[in-house]
Amino acid sequence: MKLTFQTVVVLTGAGVSAESGLKTFRGADGWWRSYRAEQLATPEAFARDPGLVHQFYNMRRRKLLVPEIKPNRAHLALAELEQKWSGQVCLITQNVDDLHERAGSQKILHLHGELLKYRCAYCGHIDRAESDINVHDVCSSCSRPGGLRPHVVWFGEIPFFLDEISVKLSACDLFLSVGTSGNVYPAAGFVQLANSVGAHTVELNLEPTELSTVYKEKLYGRASEVVPAYVQKLLQSGHD
Repeated sequence: MKLTFQTVVVLTGAGVSAESGLKTFRGADGWWRSYRAEQLATPEAFARDPGLVHQFYNMRRRKLLVPEIKPNRAHLALAELEQKWSGQVCLITQNVDDLHERAGSQKILHLHGELLKYRCAYCGHIDRAESDINVHDVCSSCSRPGGLRPHVVWFGEIPFFLDEISVKLSACDLFLSVGTSGNVYPAAGFVQLANSVGAHTVELNLEPTELSTVYKEKLYGRASEVVPAYVQKLLQSGHD
């Protein structure tokens, strides 16, 4: 059967990058099993001990940049979808890594920020950060020291691009949720918004989630397997 979708919105979570060797947050070996989020991922934690917070994000940044960490077949398939789809594709990711970019995706909204960027608390300047950051570093824009922080969304902060995402979801006719538990808001509400406008909603995940029942279609398995298969089905249907 020929599919008639035109506007596709894709939400990805940690399950996509896990197969590239990056830890999830809430999984069996996730970051929050070894570290306390309130000590490392809140504005209060940064105000209390910026050096400790920088150590944690420097460690994660170094991990992301080792040669062994590469995009997997799920990342590559989503990049192919963007490049070959005749309609519009918007990729929203909860991941702070750059694996979607490395795979070739270009239209990406980083809901929770980007690990390879810093933001100046004084002037708001955002720049690349591919090496360690410390409390004495100077902003490349305002030249003030001590104000650099990871360009990531911490607990208690508002995620990025929410207005733009709402517009994209309100206009989509296909919504894919890939590798995310779907139980953390605001991302947990994306499927309900897509459903409310009549979009076809699909969960592609390792296993069912708390929101599985609200999706119209579900496919379970490794992201590197189910995502390429689904993307190929979409692309082939557009040329039948």
